[in-house]
Amino acid sequence: MPKNPQRIERIADLIQHALAKILQQEAQDSRFRSVTITGVSIDRDLSYAKVYVSVMQEEKTKDTIAALNRARKYFRHALAQAVELRAVPELKFIFDDTAIQGDRISILLNKAQKRMKN
Repeated sequence: MPKNPQRIERIADLIQHALAKILQQEAQDSRFRSVTITGVSIDRDLSYAKVYVSVMQEEKTKDTIAALNRARKYFRHALAQAVELRAVPELKFIFDDTAIQGDRISILLNKAQKRMKN
């Protein structure tokens, strides 16, 4: 059981880059081309990975996340072929709303700045 946080982080980065490439180049579903992998977190024993994603078309977010999770066996298999790991973790795709939250905060800050100037 690896306890080295740097190793876990390196594996998470490796998985993130490999999955991004698989999504863009190999996945058949056109919805997956509007997906950006924003991060991967792996548990300490490397058996489960949470893949955080953002979706360009906000109105299709739930559908796209559901489709990703239905296809997670395919992605795990493709990942196993793309990277050299003893065991490839189970994947779970989760919507990452930090970009949306950041945009909302930015808008609020801009409005507050305009009010301060007036």
